[in-house]
Amino acid sequence: SSRNLRGVLRFGISTLPPEGADDREFLAGLDARGFDALELPFVKGFPWKEKRCAAFGQVAADAGFALSIHAPYFAILTSDPDEDPDSAGRILAALEHTMKLARALGARVVVAHTGYTKGRSAETLHALTQRNLERLEPKVRHLGVALGLETGGTERAFGTLGDIALIAREFSFVRPVIDWAHVHAMSGGALTTVEAFASVLEFLRAEFAGWSIDPLHCQFTDNAFGPKGELMHVPYGQGSLRIGPLVAAAHDAGLRMTVISEAREQESHDAILAEARTAQRAAAPAVEAPGRDLGSGRVEAPGGLRVRRDGDRFVPVGLEPEVSLSNIDKPFFPDGYTKGDLLQYYASIAPLLLPHLADRPIVRSRYPDGADGPSFYEKQAPGHTPSFVPLAPMFSGHRDDHIDYVTAPHLAALLWIVNMGAIEMHPWLSRVATPEHPDVAVFDLDPAEGAIWEQVVTAAQLIRVALERLGLTGHPKTSGATGLHIYVPLEAEYPYERVRRLVETVGRFVVDADPSLATMEWDISKRRGRVFIDHNQNVGGKTIASVYSVRPRAGAPVSTPLLWDEVENVRPGDFTIATIWDRIGRFGDLFAPVLRGGQRLEAAERGLGLD
Repeated sequence: SSRNLRGVLRFGISTLPPEGADDREFLAGLDARGFDALELPFVKGFPWKEKRCAAFGQVAADAGFALSIHAPYFAILTSDPDEDPDSAGRILAALEHTMKLARALGARVVVAHTGYTKGRSAETLHALTQRNLERLEPKVRHLGVALGLETGGTERAFGTLGDIALIAREFSFVRPVIDWAHVHAMSGGALTTVEAFASVLEFLRAEFAGWSIDPLHCQFTDNAFGPKGELMHVPYGQGSLRIGPLVAAAHDAGLRMTVISEAREQESHDAILAEARTAQRAAAPAVEAPGRDLGSGRVEAPGGLRVRRDGDRFVPVGLEPEVSLSNIDKPFFPDGYTKGDLLQYYASIAPLLLPHLADRPIVRSRYPDGADGPSFYEKQAPGHTPSFVPLAPMFSGHRDDHIDYVTAPHLAALLWIVNMGAIEMHPWLSRVATPEHPDVAVFDLDPAEGAIWEQVVTAAQLIRVALERLGLTGHPKTSGATGLHIYVPLEAEYPYERVRRLVETVGRFVVDADPSLATMEWDISKRRGRVFIDHNQNVGGKTIASVYSVRPRAGAPVSTPLLWDEVENVRPGDFTIATIWDRIGRFGDLFAPVLRGGQRLEAAERGLGLD
């Protein structure tokens, strides 16, 4: 609540620089008027090429401006590829091109209209949108630009906040863009109070991951509307929509926003900003939220939790089922991060992490006294495991009995596991329903003593080429410790022995190609100076640190998905519980393809000469 106007609200306009204008002078003029954001309206086509976008983006970055692009109006997601495949192809190509221009510009988001109903059912529209996004995603998910879907403003437009929330659950590069004039029109003019705006912000926080609405991208102008929605934009003050209550609601919620004025008159732009400034100065201190922050405040994790004291323990406010947390102020990492910081990280990353843990037995790697203290692995769920943590009884040949593993289907279960001192998440490679058949193969690349990161990169690239020639796709992630993991999603039909044999065979080819680079030698003393390719991670019951798992090392590094062209430029400790959020906000879940649809092994096995 103590943040100034620019801390909570970035304000900009939608316009292109005048032809022939000097970029620095143009932005300086906007800055002098109080604006620090700009949306380029490429709504009728592409007036700029990538080179022009890159040059303007550099000037804007130097001036501290947040940039975005509005995609062409025709680039909608409800086109039917079966009815008009050429048109659908052009539409997706336009969205892809807009997002490439945004990358060159340094913009975080491209704004697009979802489409029109044309008498079609909601189910049909969602199916078309999903189908088109599935075609688009492989072409854009590596760009680091989010696709912002704008709320519809008439009955014939598709795209309520609820619609966008359903789409964003499936595609983590999708973001909501709130056109407040549209919401105002569709609500029949209800957005006239702080409480009304606050209710929309509350819905956003309930339906979207914190990192996907931090900052929240918005459009704003005054409008006239009728029974079927918006009729037209009008000069600010001629309608009933006001910026003041929105600023107050965002202030009270502590929500960062970028608001783009879509008014057609400079006077309206300036009037909206002037009222926003007045509202910010007049905003009373926000009503203190119940409880206290879960973390120490050293980690700004979006969408974090607050907790209330319950005796000598703490309970997250508003979380169901209720989970009790202990010792949240206890130092847990050498550089001062606390157990509460660890819990706050997992609470914030949960929308991305939980799908990767779903239906998998979890081995807990516990550090009761933090990363520097003693640790142990624990498989059997303790007797005091709460009823809201589902157990997975899995047969152990070693014990000749069943072991009750914990699972993490929801946030409360995840927090309970972390509260037990589990810094790392170690799920099985197979799911509860198919325990003998993993749905992912893993190449674990671990640099032995004397090896350097460049050797890890070379080994990973050799494995990538080998997989591609075998018709398989691998997805890299940092281990968060010293090495690299490559995940190969599979249909859950192959026994562990068959998966392990394939990984071992590919690994042997890499070793044979350059014995000085990599090794599969089991004797640790014989690995020196080389990268150890560990195929024996592909064994039933064995586990490896999950994607987005924190590792028990200084800085609290996180096992983070990578793009293949990033691998040579990163190090395992580059992403931590404090530094990962901008990346998540730009890319969403780069490991989403690991969750969607496996790959078959038969052709690869034939290529390797395996029976």
